[in-house]
Amino acid sequence: MVSSLGAPLVPAIARHYDLAVTDAQWALSATMLAGAVTTPILGRLGSGRLRRPVILGGLALVLAGSVLAAVPWGFAALVTGRSLQGVGLALVPLALAVARDVVRRERRSSAIALLSVSTVAGAGLGYPVTALVAEVGGLPAAYGLGGVLTAVTLAMAWRFVPASVGEPPARVDWLGAVLLSAGMVGVLLAVTRGATWGWLSLLTGGLGTAGFLLLAAWVAWTLRSPHPLVDLRLAARPGLFVPNLTALMAGIGMYGLLTLVVVLVQSDGGWGLDQPVTVAGLMLVPYSLASILGSRLERVIGRRLGSGALLPVGCLMFFGASATLAFEHDHLWQAALCMGIGGLGSGLTFSSLAVLMVPHVPRSETGSALAFNQVLRYLGFAAGASLSVTLMGVFGGGAAGFRAALLILSSTSVVAAAVAYGVGRREAGAGVGASE
Repeated sequence: MVSSLGAPLVPAIARHYDLAVTDAQWALSATMLAGAVTTPILGRLGSGRLRRPVILGGLALVLAGSVLAAVPWGFAALVTGRSLQGVGLALVPLALAVARDVVRRERRSSAIALLSVSTVAGAGLGYPVTALVAEVGGLPAAYGLGGVLTAVTLAMAWRFVPASVGEPPARVDWLGAVLLSAGMVGVLLAVTRGATWGWLSLLTGGLGTAGFLLLAAWVAWTLRSPHPLVDLRLAARPGLFVPNLTALMAGIGMYGLLTLVVVLVQSDGGWGLDQPVTVAGLMLVPYSLASILGSRLERVIGRRLGSGALLPVGCLMFFGASATLAFEHDHLWQAALCMGIGGLGSGLTFSSLAVLMVPHVPRSETGSALAFNQVLRYLGFAAGASLSVTLMGVFGGGAAGFRAALLILSSTSVVAAAVAYGVGRREAGAGVGASE
């Protein structure tokens, strides 16, 4: 739910701090980037017997970030606090590891599927609550609510998360973490600020080039490091490549949709719906509820059509909802209906990822495999959030910009569906199919 303190509040943050929307968007992008970088770090630190202390320590950092975001110390403090809140997203793979250890075998797939979609569901359910609090009490009240929720979660984790046994935690590749985070920040800064600085300016080109070079250096370092931050060779194994590609591509489309629907509902100027932030938050409720239902459909579709159909069906449902909204958005009910259909596709897609991956991963490598998938998911979230408003500006804003940005970002789901279908058929022909 901490992630719900991002998308619907971006326009309010822009007004409060007198910023452009592309700048205010960093209140969301910083959280996703922090989640992407800290996920493999916490995954390694939290392996073995230190899992419980790492979970508790991670929640303490989220609590500190909520407090920092709530105090009136300026936009820099807000972004710093939101970055600390991103650590909470990195705890999801540890929750999956707990489930694999403590949940009975017959309920394990169901528990993993539900936990996999918890980030989406929590954000959707939190959007209307945090939006209402922000409208009544302002931004400090909204982030203060995040602090209260995190404090309650920390208390529950202290009471219920079991101690774990095993080997000492794996070594952390700190250099890899720095290269990954610096590279992503450079690329996203160039993308989000290019329209302001000029797409052909030295600053935009320099930052973008430096970001790509740092990401290339991270890949090279990771492939030869004895203790890589994430195992890229493991990520490309049969049965894992498609879920990893889908996590990145679907993540871009998903956060593009979540960001743009908020812009649509709050915009006027003759093309938007001109509604307050509370209504914008309510638009995420059908998405959230449908995503939970989509996670339940995973088992039904898997039994009827086979596990190879899960990702193509989910991605195409999401694209259909986004494409429909791009052309039909004159009324709130149209936005709500499209968000519900998009939630079904998103829930089916993201709940299937871990279920499809786990049978292909040795128990000792589960944390690393799921952590990398989570990294790609959060990188997709950050890219989708940043690109959405940037693409709107590139295509002139208004209805035309909204339509173009939504179609471009959601088309990544079509790419993911095509790859999932093609690779799935090839692996099935070779006898490398996913299993429950």
